[in-house]
Amino acid sequence: MRLLKLNRPDNSIETKNFVNDDDIPPYAILSHTWGLDTDEVTLADLKNDTGKQKVGFEKILFCGEQARQDDLEYFWVDSCCIDKSDSVELQEAINSMFRWYQRAKKCYVYLSDVSQPTVNIGDDMNNLPCEQAFRKSRWFTRGWTLQELLAPEIVEFFSKERVRIGNKKSLERYIAEVTGIPIKVLRGDLFTFSISERLSWQENRNATRKEDKAYSLLGICGVHISLIYGEGEKNAYRRLQAEIDSVTKGESNSHYLLLSKCIKSGSC
Repeated sequence: MRLLKLNRPDNSIETKNFVNDDDIPPYAILSHTWGLDTDEVTLADLKNDTGKQKVGFEKILFCGEQARQDDLEYFWVDSCCIDKSDSVELQEAINSMFRWYQRAKKCYVYLSDVSQPTVNIGDDMNNLPCEQAFRKSRWFTRGWTLQELLAPEIVEFFSKERVRIGNKKSLERYIAEVTGIPIKVLRGDLFTFSISERLSWQENRNATRKEDKAYSLLGICGVHISLIYGEGEKNAYRRLQAEIDSVTKGESNSHYLLLSKCIKSGSC
């Protein structure tokens, strides 16, 4: 796992690799919506010190500064912590990502399309000036959002001005209404729900690469498969279905109905 460290006073970003899980220090993790590929900071940008002029650098800087405020030295951002040119590393990262979000001390959700007044209202959810924008945020439509919301214990939401809107607990009513995910699940009770129920929460979500609509369900379903970008969405769902079947033999196969629907319509 590759982690980032923010250095002062020049805001340089240091990368450090951790091979063994036992060696990984406490860290924060970022959840965000991607902009144009040219706007996002890559691992190569960090190595070549060419990323500070990109729009996406502000999200990285925010995550590093917020982690520092929370006494966390290291943090993780998907756009620049994975060498996507290395197919082996990419496959390992996607199969490990649920666990990486799960073990993060805090997950910061940066909502670039939600504006919040500069006055921090804390956890008083009787007064949420940005409620409509929050409900309509593009973040809720992402395929990867499901694991980034459910895997970490602590998820905190921030506006584009970096103002803290609330956390998964204080916002649970809104999140449940927008996503259809039961509050019990938001409170950490994921794996007592059937696979078919878990799959249903992914319906109508989007992914830039169609195969990711299936790959983003790996941790949610507790399975691992190899990545074959270019295989198409339907083939990715078929392989996901086969792997789920191999680890749930003897259990209810009601998830087949939902996965078959996904394969036919691409609705998941």
